[in-house]
Amino acid sequence: MYVYAVIRILVKILISGFAVILTAYLLSGVSVLNYGHAILTALIIALLNVTIKPLLVIFTLPLTVLTLGLFLLVINSCVIMIADYLLAGFSVENFWWALLFSLILSLINSILYSLVDEQ
Repeated sequence: MYVYAVIRILVKILISGFAVILTAYLLSGVSVLNYGHAILTALIIALLNVTIKPLLVIFTLPLTVLTLGLFLLVINSCVIMIADYLLAGFSVENFWWALLFSLILSLINSILYSLVDEQ
């Protein structure tokens, strides 16, 4: 059972890396050096989503409620920009490319996960 969970996590990381490289290929304002950097980018974004994003959501909760949740898109873009700052092999030109990258990345990830995930 433990091995199955580890393999499932590794498959999700590989899928997320593929989604990062595919999204970077589709957008001219985002670049990833190679698939290894794409996997590292996916890992860093996942770690930021687990650690920093909940804090940002809590601190900006009144603004998020006021904008009916649309401010969460800004938080996602900030997470992408932080990942850009932390990684040398991943580059995003500006906030708007980060916003578009986060939207397309989540769409591609959900499509790929639905193809791989078993019921």
